[in-house]
Amino acid sequence: MTNQDKHIPIHLLSGFLGSGKTTLLRRLLDYYTAQGKKPAVIMNELGDINLDGQLVGDEVPMAEMLSGCICCTMRGDLGVEISTLIKEHQPDVIFIESTGAANPMETLDGVTEAAMYEAIDLRSVITIVDGPELLARSRDGKGRTFKLMLEQIRCATVLLLNKVDRLEPEQLVEAQQQLRELNAHAPIVATVRCAIDNWSWLDADANATAESLHREASSANAAVVDSSSVAGSIAEHHDEHDLDLHDHTHNDHNYAHDHAHTHKEHHHSHDHVMVITHYWRKPVSSEAFEALLQRLPANIYRAKGIVTFTDAPSRFLFQYAYKESDFMRIEPQGHVNDVAVFIGEHFSKEWLLSELEQLEQLELSEAGE
Repeated sequence: MTNQDKHIPIHLLSGFLGSGKTTLLRRLLDYYTAQGKKPAVIMNELGDINLDGQLVGDEVPMAEMLSGCICCTMRGDLGVEISTLIKEHQPDVIFIESTGAANPMETLDGVTEAAMYEAIDLRSVITIVDGPELLARSRDGKGRTFKLMLEQIRCATVLLLNKVDRLEPEQLVEAQQQLRELNAHAPIVATVRCAIDNWSWLDADANATAESLHREASSANAAVVDSSSVAGSIAEHHDEHDLDLHDHTHNDHNYAHDHAHTHKEHHHSHDHVMVITHYWRKPVSSEAFEALLQRLPANIYRAKGIVTFTDAPSRFLFQYAYKESDFMRIEPQGHVNDVAVFIGEHFSKEWLLSELEQLEQLELSEAGE
C-alpha cells in the first residue's frame, strides 16, 4: 500500500499559551524520525511570524498559517494546507499545532472538511495543560481565557498534565481531579516538559491507545480512566459545545500598523487575546531585556522571539511564559528577522511599545557616547 492509498494519521496539539505544545511537538517529531518515518507539521500563529517554526528542522515539511486562527478566520485554508502537504511530501503523519487562542472544536471542523478531499484519519486531540496555571485560573473561575482553557480540556482525547514538577503532591491530586471532572474519558498523563517514555500509542487504535497510556500514566502516578474512541469523544463534546465561548465576529480580527521609527509594530486582536509584534532595529542589552521580561504585567502571559544582544556573540530564540523565560542560542538558516511577539489579555500596548523603545534608545545613546 502506498502513502497515497492509506489514511494518513493526523494529531491535533491543543493547549493554552505557554503550556508546552512546541516542546511536545519536538518530541513527537524525534519519535517518528527515529523510526525512519516522515512527519509533517502545520503551525498556526496569530501573529505575522512563525517563531516556533525555528525549532523544527529543515528536513520536516511544514506549512505555516499566520495572522489568523485556524479555528475561525483561516479554517477554510486548513484543508488546502493538508492537501498540499500530502500531495507534495507524502508524509506518514501530520501534526497540527494550533495557536493557544484556538478553540479545538472549530479546528476539528476544519480537519473534517479536509477529509472530504484527502484520505486522512484524525487519531487524537492532545491537549497540554499547564498544571500550575490551571490551578491559578480555577481559583478565580472567571474570564473568557479560563473558559477557553476548559473547552480545550473538554475536547481532548489525550490530556498531558504538564509542569507537574512545580506542583505539591496535594496540588497534583487537585489538578487531576479537575481534569477528570471536565473530561471523563481522556487518559491523563502527568509530565515534566512533556516527556513520555512510550510513544507507541500514537500508532495504535483507540483501545490500544487507552491501555498504553494507562501504563504510562500509572508510572507517572497519574489518575487515568478508560478512554473512549476518538470519534466518540469528539461527537460527545460536539453536542456539549457552547459556541458563545468563541466569538466569531470577524470585525475583531483587525490590524493596526505603525511605521514610525522605521520599524513595524503590528497589533492584532483575536477575541479577548491581544498580540503585539515588534521588529527590533538593533541589538539590545541582555540584562535590560531580561529585566523587562520580569516587569511584564500578569496579563501578558506569553512572549517569544529572536533577539540579538550587545553583550553576546550570537542570536537567541527566547521563550517567556508566566514570569519564566528561556533562551536558546541559534544560527538561523537564511534570513530571519529579529522580532519579539507578546501575547496576553487587555494589556497596555502603549506601555509595552514604550518599554521596547527605551531598550533600543538605551543602546543608541550608549553607542553615541
